[in-house]
Amino acid sequence: MGDDTTIKEPLDGKRINIHEPYEVNYWCKKFGCTKKELEEAVAAVGTSSKKVEEHLKNNK
Repeated sequence: MGDDTTIKEPLDGKRINIHEPYEVNYWCKKFGCTKKELEEAVAAVGTSSKKVEEHLKNNK
């Protein structure tokens, strides 16, 4: 069984998985950022969606 790419929202709303395209799309839309900005934020603060959101807000 492969991953279900029809899922619109992440299974774990507290963590960001940048290796799943549907999650990247979801989080980019939610945070109003690009894929590159999301990847840089995850690299800087980890996969916590709360920390990534704070990082993106503070670095706009």
